[in-house]
Amino acid sequence: MYVHSTEEQNTAHYPELDKMTDNPLHFWEDHSKDSYVPVLVSGILSNEQFDIILLFIIFTSQLLNNCAIIANTLSIAVFVKLGFSEPSNISLTALAVCDFTLAVLLTWSNLCFSLTYHNVRLHFDSANVSVLTGGAQWMFLSRTVAWITAFISFERCLCILVPLKVRRLMTPRGTFVAMLIIILFTFCPSFFIYIRYKFVWLFNPYLNITILNTIPVNSEFAILFEKIYLVICGVIQPLLAFSIVLICTVLLIVELRKISSWRMSVTSAKSQQVQPEENPAASSSAAEARISQKEKRLVKKVVAIATIFIVSFFPTCIMVVCNVLFDEFNQFGFYRRLFFLSAYITSLGQSFSGSVNILIYYKMASKFRSVFRRLVRLDRQEQKRNELK
Repeated sequence: MYVHSTEEQNTAHYPELDKMTDNPLHFWEDHSKDSYVPVLVSGILSNEQFDIILLFIIFTSQLLNNCAIIANTLSIAVFVKLGFSEPSNISLTALAVCDFTLAVLLTWSNLCFSLTYHNVRLHFDSANVSVLTGGAQWMFLSRTVAWITAFISFERCLCILVPLKVRRLMTPRGTFVAMLIIILFTFCPSFFIYIRYKFVWLFNPYLNITILNTIPVNSEFAILFEKIYLVICGVIQPLLAFSIVLICTVLLIVELRKISSWRMSVTSAKSQQVQPEENPAASSSAAEARISQKEKRLVKKVVAIATIFIVSFFPTCIMVVCNVLFDEFNQFGFYRRLFFLSAYITSLGQSFSGSVNILIYYKMASKFRSVFRRLVRLDRQEQKRNELK
């Protein structure tokens, strides 16, 4: 990292800054407010309209983030108490950890943008720096969440279609290894962004101070690497994960309806027959029915999680398509303002998804509900109320 105290030194050392003057990254003076406001892009929305919309989205986003942090902290605590003997607990814990981290990263980004709009003079460009210290990591971690959800949906789909084969493969150790592989290939590439962009100290003539900022590295290798890396990690990964979740969810819903129809036909047929004396075969059939009922509850839980994910992740897919179709739809491009707005709108869906999953676990998993109630001492409070009555 280089430190420069004058604008001349900056321009001499970084000639690419001359190309950025048409779309500045530093501050401009707004005389109507007598404050400094970041120029994010020209056109489409005025600065006042953009400020109002973005601040409202940031406020809403932070409310959801606070809920997600609390909810996922409780979920992780419950899963730890439940143990990891069941593979599903491992994958759901990994999902809760990722949702918690997403909320923390987005909280950092919200803080940076809020400080900018409250006229706090910082020694770094909060909008740009937050992208490389939180925004990029958040984007890639949302891909991790997508692939973990895809894994959970795919695993449950196979358990319904080919149960005997899958149960031998889906062991706790195998699920743990799968989670590590997903994190390795979806989140770790986020650090490659520092090949294309870097931190520099730039002199800001409006504030008369040197601030930390980010600039693109315009070498041929960095540009080519970014194109390949964005196609693989920015387009193929999220769209493929979304497609897997969508297909598996549809298959699970179809199978659930088939199972329900089959049970209704079996129940009606048995009710019309005289019940024979109980035998080992009947006992075995009853045991299978109980197991399938447990499996059905688990499938319903996975379908609920996947459905919420599909709804919340759909705006991200639209944003990915826009990134491909429009070259200027990025952090430094002409449509930079729409890029930031789109990023925050997609974050609302992710924060919502991360904050409501605990309600699904509580509603559809009796073990989770029991441990959760003991953890927050709800059972003890109900017992005291009953004693008072």
